[in-house]
Amino acid sequence: MNGAMAYVVTTLGCLVGVAGIVVALVALRKSRKQAPPAAPVDPFRDTDSDALRGDPRRLKPGDIVEIRRVSYAVRGSVYFAEGSWSWAEHLLDTVDGDKRWLSVEEDPDLELVLWTAEPAATITPGAHTLDFAGRRYAAEESGQARYTAVGSTGLDPNGTVRYHDYRTSSGERLSFEAYGQAGWEVARGEQLHRADVMVYPQAGPGAV
Repeated sequence: MNGAMAYVVTTLGCLVGVAGIVVALVALRKSRKQAPPAAPVDPFRDTDSDALRGDPRRLKPGDIVEIRRVSYAVRGSVYFAEGSWSWAEHLLDTVDGDKRWLSVEEDPDLELVLWTAEPAATITPGAHTLDFAGRRYAAEESGQARYTAVGSTGLDPNGTVRYHDYRTSSGERLSFEAYGQAGWEVARGEQLHRADVMVYPQAGPGAV
């Protein structure tokens, strides 16, 4: 091979090498652009409690949850979103048919509330204060959220809900929810301590 030919071959080899580097850099930049941002992590989250008692944030239909030594099966779950805010409510059922709802929310700390339906209640929301069952409740927040329901909840798979939340000075809750065009559903709530709740995840559909 003469000198000119060797020069051409060497130059072509260099150009191919440079082109390969450019393609690799472009691919790397593209992969970085397309990578989803990491979910924010609460630096003060009690991971020890989650490891020992199960994580209520990961509850799903089919799981077992024990609240103050009473065992409930999770029949269904409803996931709510309002703007950037989200929370969940889980329909619980005992072997005796005692049904409750457990709401799970981070505000920013984990907040667990056990709800008991009041189907005979005739009060409606809107006033700044409400008297119910011997207690006075003050308005806390209200709004409208989108929801997705899974499992057995009695709700459509997707829809909207209007809500009004009240509480007493000592922390008891009173909630009003209206799904779609339905009327108000009333429930009383009691805030739980993290130690009151033990989660037993079950394998099956939806398990993570």
